Amino acid sequence: MFKIIIGKESNSIRMKNFAQLIKTLDSSNKTNVKVDALTTYFKNASPEDKVWTIAILSHRRPPRPVNTTLLRIWANELASIPLWLFEESYHIVGDLAETIALIIPTTKEHSDKSLTEYLQEIIALRKKSDAEKKEYLHENWLALNYYERFVFTKLITGSLRIGVSQKLMTRALSKAEDVDEDALAYKLMGNWDPNTITFQELILDEKSSDYLSKPYPFYLAYPIEGEVESLGNPEEWSIEHKWDGIRSQTIIRENELYVWSRGEELVTDKYPEFQSFVGLIQNGTVIDAEILAFPEGEIGTFNDLQTRIGRKTISASLLEKVPVILKAYDILEWEGQDIRNLPYSERRLLLEQLYDSIKDKTPYFQLSERVLLHSWEDVTTERMRAREMKSEGLMLKRNNSPYLVGRKKGDWWKWKIEPLVIDAVLTYAMRGHGRRSNLFTDYTFALWQTNDNGERELVTFAKAYSGLTDAEFRRVDDFIKKNTLERFGPVRSVTPQLVFEIGFEGIALSKRHKSGVATRFPRILRWRHDKKIEDANSIEDLKNMIS
Repeated sequence: MFKIIIGKESNSIRMKNFAQLIKTLDSSNKTNVKVDALTTYFKNASPEDKVWTIAILSHRRPPRPVNTTLLRIWANELASIPLWLFEESYHIVGDLAETIALIIPTTKEHSDKSLTEYLQEIIALRKKSDAEKKEYLHENWLALNYYERFVFTKLITGSLRIGVSQKLMTRALSKAEDVDEDALAYKLMGNWDPNTITFQELILDEKSSDYLSKPYPFYLAYPIEGEVESLGNPEEWSIEHKWDGIRSQTIIRENELYVWSRGEELVTDKYPEFQSFVGLIQNGTVIDAEILAFPEGEIGTFNDLQTRIGRKTISASLLEKVPVILKAYDILEWEGQDIRNLPYSERRLLLEQLYDSIKDKTPYFQLSERVLLHSWEDVTTERMRAREMKSEGLMLKRNNSPYLVGRKKGDWWKWKIEPLVIDAVLTYAMRGHGRRSNLFTDYTFALWQTNDNGERELVTFAKAYSGLTDAEFRRVDDFIKKNTLERFGPVRSVTPQLVFEIGFEGIALSKRHKSGVATRFPRILRWRHDKKIEDANSIEDLKNMIS
């Protein structure tokens, strides 16, 4: 098969257009600006570049072909500067790709290679010798201008965080190609390879084979805004607990089982327990559910579940130690028909019928029970039982709501319990990323503990990088720069002086953590100007929160 390319005069196939797109996306926090930039790009880019752009923005980047140590050494050699100067520059800039782009002599030239050509070369680079990798990088670093070099290096490292969600990208692609946004979101789900699939196959064609394993786009809830009473008549809502596991879709089609996480990862092999559903649940069924650890016949913690998440293979001993269940709360496909447009109450009835028919035949399929409540006072009381139920709070779903795509306001709300709270001391800091790359915004916090000598010492227990205003981040950054004790690569130890209120959703004992405790979703709630470090909490206080 021959590929005919008419000239190279079209800017649409050049790397510079992709680099300009990334620059626009990274330099603005306005959604409309980002959507317009993406739409224009998709209208003009080649089909091959479109596929790779979709892949990059939906986290399907090729594996890293060169480790960061070699990147640093080779960039430093090309720049002909002392290694200590490179490292110091890296610490100040806070981003490896940007540092490399800055220190290498620049050119005003643009590359004539397309994005696709670069990515194919990067993929092929993995099998090359170190000498060949070095030669390739030097050649391309010198041929690219500053921002193209920055983007090129980002593609090499695989860390391109530019504040664009898949939903936002899908909206722009929908506008550019005149394809329904919901249908497009469905097409982009699943396990496709940008190196083998064409734009026609991915976006424009309709194929029954694609349908077999693909999940539906997930419907996501917004947190409750204001008073819960503002939702109107409580009889119009279905109430259930919000489980702290892995959101998933379990698909049974043509006697095959597929389990997808919300992050669009096919995780079937991690949960062999669910193979029992094949033959038990009829073909043409898709269940929206939570995967939960279920040790000793009761719901476990997310920490328990993590022992399953990170394993490539699941041993018999691990299966026995940490079994899992599917806690089902919605059904999206029934008898091979997409039923997402049915009212939630009707879908739920089908789900309950399915559960009743199989509950005595498998221990791994459970129903997320609806809580029958008749007043908002009752709902509020039930929310306070969340930790007792080992949940994160409540889900409120309007009885007549369809199953929508993405995060939409109005019909589905989550009402989490108030976070667990503890006062901790800032001890370490790193620079942030993106627009925060020039500020120290990633912090490590510690709590007091009495050591074997009877002395109080600070022991790290959690990291957090959100919760402060921009002005507060700048003030903390100024403090860190003036009160650095030691430097460990990009990390600085800081004079223990600042106290912060840290909130988190869950807590469990952990042998993997120095403190002996793992916290779930730690974040900064506020800067405690009113407290000295002596007033901060202890590890013992933290452990006392474990129920």
